[in-house]
Amino acid sequence: MKVYWLPLLFALTLTNFTTSAQDMTPERLKELIVQVADTTDTSGNSIQFVYKETLLICVYDENANRMRIISPVVKKEDLEEEQLLNALVANFHSALDVKYALSDEIIWSVFIHPLKELADHQVLDAIHQVYAAAATFGTSYSSTSLVFPGNTKKKEVPKKLIERKKI
Repeated sequence: MKVYWLPLLFALTLTNFTTSAQDMTPERLKELIVQVADTTDTSGNSIQFVYKETLLICVYDENANRMRIISPVVKKEDLEEEQLLNALVANFHSALDVKYALSDEIIWSVFIHPLKELADHQVLDAIHQVYAAAATFGTSYSSTSLVFPGNTKKKEVPKKLIERKKI
């Protein structure tokens, strides 16, 4: 008889965990950022903040249920080809939840996620990962101490990876 209650208890517990992760609002997002940021500046749906002396920006769209936390890393004109290739390798092995991306001639450290489904701990972790990926660009290219196994060799990359065919 007691065995029947165990699955029900598990299901109720699981429901509580999943619903608590679906409550993120712009207001809560701002509260979490203020808790860890050195300074913040909010304008519309954007929060610029300094975390460990590094500029980060959080942009969210409640209607589209999207948010991103980004940090500028390096201007494209100052980027060496080896750094770009190393960043691509890192996107697969060591950047984890954060990726390196190019926009407006700048390489960015970027975390993108649906807004509503975020849990508090995910926001705080994302802030740290965006910071870490920006801070380690050019060295370990990592957002955490975790690395997925495989070919993580970053120093000796061929200059020309793919020969493109002209159409």
